[in-house]
Amino acid sequence: MDVLSSRILVRPKDHEASLAFYRDTLGLAIYYEFPGGTVFFLGQGFLEIVGGGDRGPSPDVNLWLQVRDLDAALRELAAKGLQPDREARVEPWGLYEAWLSDPDGHKIFLVEIPSGHPLRTDLR
Repeated sequence: MDVLSSRILVRPKDHEASLAFYRDTLGLAIYYEFPGGTVFFLGQGFLEIVGGGDRGPSPDVNLWLQVRDLDAALRELAAKGLQPDREARVEPWGLYEAWLSDPDGHKIFLVEIPSGHPLRTDLR
């Protein structure tokens, strides 16, 4: 299998609330819009908000968003009225993380990879 692109699809209960959250609150850049859906850039992937759903989030599926500066990202979100579900802290595995939820309750991990962490090591 030769995967050329990927995206995560979210079918929110309230399409407009989720669209506003990802577009206006998180400030994700729009990649593509079509009737009934919007696709956002997520670094090396995409997030598609499409249609509507009725089941809500699964605790088994989360969004992991790496940011350059977590404290700055949290200040930016606070200025828009969004407080994290869990404040930023360094996890036992060395990542600096804060947790958010979208309007439907999908968990979002905002992650900063500190210098010196193995994920920042150039293995070439």
